[in-house]
Amino acid sequence: MRTASSMTIGSLAEATQTRVETVRWYEKVGLLPPPARSSGNYRLYGPEHLRRLSFIRRGRALGFTVEQIRDLLALADDRERSCGEVDTIARAHLADVERKLADLTRLASELREVIGQCGCGSVADCRIIETLSPLGEPA
Repeated sequence: MRTASSMTIGSLAEATQTRVETVRWYEKVGLLPPPARSSGNYRLYGPEHLRRLSFIRRGRALGFTVEQIRDLLALADDRERSCGEVDTIARAHLADVERKLADLTRLASELREVIGQCGCGSVADCRIIETLSPLGEPA
């Protein structure tokens, strides 16, 4: 039976814009604690599940890995602890994002250069195909 403070897996999934299968997976890997069960063995989630799943979803949206989120959740559960470790995780993630961004910027520049060399003639003379082909040979 559902109470005002409990919700089904479907309701939790909808409230957090998460697929039901993903909620189950987060439970399986230990990011979400097991929910209570109804007399009919349905999962019943409380406000703590909603808060935790919202935290996980926001962390994933920011690109944190599952392991980083696991670490952040453990730190968040210990409210008296210094946030230095949280800062370390966030800074490491930011450095990774900035490294990927620099790589993508270089990639975009290279693609612009190759595309700019395309004369839109025949494929035999295509600079894009030539760039992609090993030793300039046709694929």
